[in-house]
Amino acid sequence: MTTTDSKVINHKKSEHGSVRSYIIGFILSLVFTIIPYFMVVNQTVKGTALLVTILVFAFIQMYIQLIFFLHLGLGPKQKWNLYFFVGTFSFILMVVAGSIVIINSLHYNMSPTEKVKKLVNDEGIYQIGGVATGACQTIGINHKVIISNGIVNPLFTTANKCDTLTFINEDKVREITFGEHPDHEPYAGIIELDIQKNKSKTITLSESGLYKFHDHLRPETAGQFTVHLQ
Repeated sequence: MTTTDSKVINHKKSEHGSVRSYIIGFILSLVFTIIPYFMVVNQTVKGTALLVTILVFAFIQMYIQLIFFLHLGLGPKQKWNLYFFVGTFSFILMVVAGSIVIINSLHYNMSPTEKVKKLVNDEGIYQIGGVATGACQTIGINHKVIISNGIVNPLFTTANKCDTLTFINEDKVREITFGEHPDHEPYAGIIELDIQKNKSKTITLSESGLYKFHDHLRPETAGQFTVHLQ
């Protein structure tokens, strides 16, 4: 056997691995599967920290699979495949992490009660288990509020429960919020209405009472509406 033949054989062995490498890969896979499993079951870590920990273990698992089972990176030219897979996973990890941050921010900016209210009103769920939710079964009259040149018309709107209220914006983008500025109060689970120029948005008046609204960007643009029980 020549030196060249010996190098080719050794090269093929390095690409296809050995029994020893498979055993090591199998053991490492078990270890890095059992650890996060027990962390979840025993609640060693909770919340976002737990999610980040699981993602880290997933990355390690991927690396183990690539090295010990797929044998990427063992040959001189296959390292580029390894770099590609690791880079792709890192990019996906950044996207997932960014999404988690955004969703987490939205979750804490809206209380669970308000989220339930909004869902109930959006889906028209007026009864759960025979108990009324407060959502409207039928829709009444539509009332319009026009915002033009910073002026709200009409300044005060009177409506009945289950009527609708449409905000029509003829100015630049408006961020309609409820309550006094800067202490906003959600209405029926709605925190804010982003309305572009020459666009409109409609809400269902499912909660009775007297309410104020204003543009968060320009608080001087404000008005009121009252909702009566029928």
